[in-house]
Amino acid sequence: MHQVEHRKDEIGTRAVPEDPTEAMKPYPQHSALDDAYGIFIGISLAATGIAILGKSGLITGGIAGMALLVSFITPYTPSVLVPVINIPFLLFALVSMGRAFTLKSVIVSLALGLGISLVSPVLNLSGIHPGIGSILGGTFLGMGILCLARHNASVGGTGAIVLWIQRRFSINAGVSQLACDCVLFLVAAIYLPLEKLAWSFVGTLAMNFILISWHKPGRYRG
Repeated sequence: MHQVEHRKDEIGTRAVPEDPTEAMKPYPQHSALDDAYGIFIGISLAATGIAILGKSGLITGGIAGMALLVSFITPYTPSVLVPVINIPFLLFALVSMGRAFTLKSVIVSLALGLGISLVSPVLNLSGIHPGIGSILGGTFLGMGILCLARHNASVGGTGAIVLWIQRRFSINAGVSQLACDCVLFLVAAIYLPLEKLAWSFVGTLAMNFILISWHKPGRYRG
């Protein structure tokens, strides 16, 4: 058994193996059951977040925000719009992120539409303040996206693009997503009242801060 020495660095005191080969050992990978359960939890959280935002009359960033915005100005529901809007983004994912990631994201996209259609009718949120809806909805959605990313999947949309940017250029996915969301909000400003737009932006910040805080490049390798 190798001796372990302790050293003080900018992070604090931590155990560092004397043998440098210890740091090179492969990380354990998720099993198929791990992935299935993780993706199920991610879909459930994301569907709940989107449903809360929809009930509050708000939008958010990414594919969810696109679907919510289009649902406010057309007769189609987010559960229908998410898979349809996702098609070009999934084609991008196939080229840039590989078949495994894309297959999982296709499953997530279809299951997310189903999840929204199941969750929305049972959520009784009449009279909810948009401030509460924005924070709860954004946080649920952010945790769902984080859970999916941990298992090499995404809800699609710009989520696939920002995860590719993080892998390719080591730019935090939350930062890239926030930049994409600003463009979406410029479009949404044409259709939404200022108050709804402001609360929607608060929810988007809540969603992106989840990724900025807990999906840092190189932190998670399982």
